[in-house]
Amino acid sequence: MNNGVAIALSSIGIAQALKIPIHYFKHKEWKPDLFFATGGMPSSHSAGVSSLSTYVALKRGVPTIDFALSVVFGMIVMYDAQGIRRQTGELTLKVNDLDELIDKIHEHDTVEYEEKAPEPLKEVLGHKPAEVLAGAAVGIFLGVLGYQLSKK
Repeated sequence: MNNGVAIALSSIGIAQALKIPIHYFKHKEWKPDLFFATGGMPSSHSAGVSSLSTYVALKRGVPTIDFALSVVFGMIVMYDAQGIRRQTGELTLKVNDLDELIDKIHEHDTVEYEEKAPEPLKEVLGHKPAEVLAGAAVGIFLGVLGYQLSKK
């Protein structure tokens, strides 16, 4: 197997797993389903691309096209994770609040009206900048660790 792929995928899984204890320490609530959730601390997107870039830098060198590709790809992914996806999450919060407001208005309606209740939209899609940076730090650490382990 390609070591870079294995390290990046492992980093994503480890970052996802870290979300559970971090959430527990912050909120005193055990939520194992966070392993499969988007958003949150740390960003698994950032961890994956940072570990790949770190591994490529150590394995192939910084002046290579491999490293350049992984860095540019990583920057786009991290920008998207905290930019566009975060804004989508913020918009979703507003839509869900509007849906609750409409429900409250209809509570006083005397006309029989049956509406199928849609599932609320997922509100945590993207990352705050600190979550992206934490994911990048996790990824760099795991990229170095993966490189060291692959040398043996």
